[in-house]
Amino acid sequence: MKKILVIDFGSQYTQLIARRLRELCVYSEVCPWDELPKLDEVEGFILSGGPESSNIEGNPTIHEDIFSTKKPILGICYGMQVLSFQEGGKVINEGKKEFGHAELNVMSESNIFENIVTTIDVWMSHGDKVDSLPQGYEITASSSNSPIAAFQNQEKKYYGLQFHPEVTHTKYGIEIIKNFVDICGVEQNWNASDILKQIEELVSNEVKEDNVLLALSGGVDSTVLAAVLYKIIGDKLTCVMVDHGLLRKNEAKNVVQNLKEKIGLTVNLVNAEDTFLTKLSGVTEPETKRKIIGNTFIEVFENESKKLESINWLAQGTIYPDVIESAGNSKTKAKVIKSHHNVGGLPERMDLKLLEPFRMLFKDEVRKIGKAIGLPHEIVERHPFPGPGLGIRIIGEVNHERLERLREADHIFLSELKKQDLYYSASQAFAFYLPIKSVGVVGDNRVYADVIGLRSVNTTDFMTAKATALPHEFVEHVSTRIVNEIDGISRVVYDITSKPPATIEWE
Repeated sequence: MKKILVIDFGSQYTQLIARRLRELCVYSEVCPWDELPKLDEVEGFILSGGPESSNIEGNPTIHEDIFSTKKPILGICYGMQVLSFQEGGKVINEGKKEFGHAELNVMSESNIFENIVTTIDVWMSHGDKVDSLPQGYEITASSSNSPIAAFQNQEKKYYGLQFHPEVTHTKYGIEIIKNFVDICGVEQNWNASDILKQIEELVSNEVKEDNVLLALSGGVDSTVLAAVLYKIIGDKLTCVMVDHGLLRKNEAKNVVQNLKEKIGLTVNLVNAEDTFLTKLSGVTEPETKRKIIGNTFIEVFENESKKLESINWLAQGTIYPDVIESAGNSKTKAKVIKSHHNVGGLPERMDLKLLEPFRMLFKDEVRKIGKAIGLPHEIVERHPFPGPGLGIRIIGEVNHERLERLREADHIFLSELKKQDLYYSASQAFAFYLPIKSVGVVGDNRVYADVIGLRSVNTTDFMTAKATALPHEFVEHVSTRIVNEIDGISRVVYDITSKPPATIEWE
């Protein structure tokens, strides 16, 4: 299949580049800079950003095989710098970083900016910059901080962009990437049916007649995966859901009931709340909490699996953002943002082969698959919920009292969103717990109690996001309900920070 290859230099946005290409219905793959696949069907290359400096010996470089193909190249941020450096240009670091919005001025005609206005709001995130161009290159755009913010070699069809067209903060970003696709001459060849066909071939070729155990969280990814696997292998699939006591109100009950009624699947539900809360007692550091929850999940799941016979494979609903935010590709120098408990761990502890059919997919692609196989709207469009659950939505120590307060606050928020027909207009909404004291007045009494935060975001890829502009009257109504109905809460706040610089979750 004809494709565009994304070369990963360690950027947190690498998979987002692939996501944009797939949004254009063009097949793309991501590979480490030092581990190239066969390039026979590659029609173009996009070089990702990265945290390193391109002019330091030993840092990631562009493989000579890429240049040998004589196919178009688009370098983004670090990718632009390393392309310039290896072609004979100069890259410098003046100590002037450029992070956030910038105004790009297009200075000359370029296929990469075809049918796009000459002044563009873009997203920058860099310290180094190109100081002088290689022979045969010309400047095509500049910003106030970067005189060379874009360049090209029309003859070679090599292009460089200092900004990130893949993030939603860059206006016309998708159009810029579409222009590069046109330069490569790749036609649309990727949709939900293509993805399903590939997954069916993978499962049929790898699993064959073996039995599969699925670690089910009840979220969109694992639920859709359960349905897909059930259609392919039927009763050879066994689902186990570990209730770690960190789920939302009535979560476990609803998940098990929905899967039985809507899909026909029976789920083995394991109640392990006491085990998890005991191990989390006194722990406040976010990454430590995630690891405790992940490790405990492995222990509980491993013990449950021993009760089952003739299981050969472990299936997980791991998706691309899980992998990239855990720096799952050891070949790159990506920085860990947060650990995901479903990335690694279990296969090493259990004598099972790992099956992760969604590992190369983004959440919106998973939803498309769910719709394609006929899953109901309430399952496919359900807001995502993190594996560590409310454990990472309680800032500080996790205990039973805080869990109960947060469960009720979250239930009030989500039920009101649904009641006011706002739930599906947001991509993800939730309440979180702030263990900071704030003075308040309840009735005639002065109280000094904890704070509940509310967050709602809109996104297509969950790699970038903006806060939902919920009506003020609605937020005020939810706040009033929470303070009035939940003891020990004196104040409610609403988080309006976008991603980046924040993440969607607080921990």
